[in-house]
Amino acid sequence: MYAEERQQAMAQLVAERGRLSVNALSERYDVTTETVRRDLSALERMGLVRRVHGGAVPASTLAVIESGLLERDQANTPQKERIAKAALDLLPPAGSTVLLDAGSTTNRFASMLPRDHRLVVLTHAVPIAARLASHAQVELHLLPGRVRSTTQAAVGADTVAALERLRADVVFLGTNGVTTEHGLSTPDPDEAAVKRAMVHSARQVVVLADASKVGVESPVRFASLAEVDVLVTDTGIDADDEQELVDAGVEVVSA
Repeated sequence: MYAEERQQAMAQLVAERGRLSVNALSERYDVTTETVRRDLSALERMGLVRRVHGGAVPASTLAVIESGLLERDQANTPQKERIAKAALDLLPPAGSTVLLDAGSTTNRFASMLPRDHRLVVLTHAVPIAARLASHAQVELHLLPGRVRSTTQAAVGADTVAALERLRADVVFLGTNGVTTEHGLSTPDPDEAAVKRAMVHSARQVVVLADASKVGVESPVRFASLAEVDVLVTDTGIDADDEQELVDAGVEVVSA
């Protein structure tokens, strides 16, 4: 079977089944998982499927659903705890300035900040600010903007403008999706604008994302992999995905 014929068959099968994994497609068409991934990328560029973690779904049925903070906080909890703990090793020296993005994993990370390590912390996330407000070792700055109820984070022109005036040593960033083709992405354009400004304001970019985010693409890209220094994830990351990220120049830490 030629590549074009295989890809056409894959697209039709995904449309019929609703969702298929990379492994299932590999077995059905007797090709490697790497070949399947390339086929799915080609089909996605043609608008026939959308890649999701571990496989693909029909492009026509993939709705953009942004889960709320409480729902996300309850998903993959053990992995997020390990990721947050591992990220502590990436804290800059005492007296440094860090940016903390909104998100369930970054919130856990904030709760683990050592009480004997002095930091200047800037965040647009209301839950993180509330958590750190009483920490004596933290000089806390809450960024301005309109607070979204979904993420409980400030967004908008005022938030972006404030970030453009700042320079941080490290940003600890969340994301809804990570792929080599699309980079880091999120569903909401306002959230994406703030995340993009955070990336540009920091000397080092550290992404905290559990393995379920790797291989997923959300509509709005806010950073390329070339702008990412470290990805802290969990041991559930697919070996092929991890190698692709490493080949793209990202240091991957699996907790």
